[in-house]
Amino acid sequence: MQQARVRLAGTSPDDLDDICDDVRDIADKTGVKLSGPVPLPTKTLEVPCRKSPDGEGTATWEHWEMRVHKRLIDIDADERALRQLMRIQVPNDVSIEIVLED
Repeated sequence: MQQARVRLAGTSPDDLDDICDDVRDIADKTGVKLSGPVPLPTKTLEVPCRKSPDGEGTATWEHWEMRVHKRLIDIDADERALRQLMRIQVPNDVSIEIVLED
């Protein structure tokens, strides 16, 4: 049977966990096999910038960072399960990618 690999990425781990709970509920209702969610390593994007805008004064720096959290879920590619998976409400800051594999 084919499997669907669901990749989730977003800046809020709470939103990702909510979506993972929704996918787990869908798998329980339809009776398909689920493995995951597997937390992948968090990518940290860091931007250093000078505090003083004109370049005068001491060289003090601020560091802005954004963390990208990722989850990976494998689910059997049942037609009913995939249709319900497509209907999940996803927040704007979360990206979801569904790939069918053999």
